[in-house]
Amino acid sequence: MFDDDNPEWTDEDFARARPAAEVLPPEVLAAFAKPRGRPPGSDKERITIRVDKDVLARFRATGSGWQSRMNEALRKVAP
Repeated sequence: MFDDDNPEWTDEDFARARPAAEVLPPEVLAAFAKPRGRPPGSDKERITIRVDKDVLARFRATGSGWQSRMNEALRKVAP
């Protein structure tokens, strides 16, 4: 189905395309920038762990920050 407001790109369109960093002002690019991963200097390590579904569901149900709260719970029981 053809959409007049959003036509399919042609080979010529792709040839003229430029990266956003070349055509958008820095303040616009900054509005979309999201840091990924841990901040510099973090002592956290990425791991894979299996936990019971109900335990994971209870932590997730507490909302944003659930991973930090899970880390604190583990810290309390670590020898």
